[in-house]
This record gives sequence, structure tokens and C-alpha cells, in this order.
Amino acid sequence: MKIVWTKHAEQRLEEWKKKINISKNEIERILKNPHQIVKGDLDAFVAQYKFEEGLLRKYLLKYIDKDIKISTIYWTSKIDKYWEE
Repeated sequence: MKIVWTKHAEQRLEEWKKKINISKNEIERILKNPHQIVKGDLDAFVAQYKFEEGLLRKYLLKYIDKDIKISTIYWTSKIDKYWEE
């Protein structure tokens, strides 16, 4: 599985590195084994992972030949708002 980062996702990663001390390698490791994947807007999916008393969310564009394109990432403390049971 190849992981492709958009420029926007890489910029967001730099912001979250400072706020929650997470690395690109950690994001990719989490992406390979998320706690949950839910349907996002349009044809996107959102990989979710409970992290640091919050929720790390990664918007993924279509799986193309098993490759994943990350369009953005962010962390939120609003787990109940996004988590699906």
C-alpha cells in the first residue's frame, strides 16, 4: 500500500507536530491500522484513531489500486461528535 500526501496534508502535519507531538511515521502507522473508518464528504473516507484524549482524523481520498491519498489530518477533542458506534 502506497500512501500519498497532498501538500495541504503535509502542511497540517507540521501544525499538529507542534500541538500533539505526532510524526509522519506515526500517522502512516496509524493509517494502516485505524480504530475506525467512516464515510466522509463526497467520495472520501475518514480514518479515525483515538489519541491523546481526543480523536485523530485523516481524510482519505479514494483508494486507487490499494493506494491511499491523504487530503488532510486533524486532531479533535470532540470524540462523541465523530465516533460511530
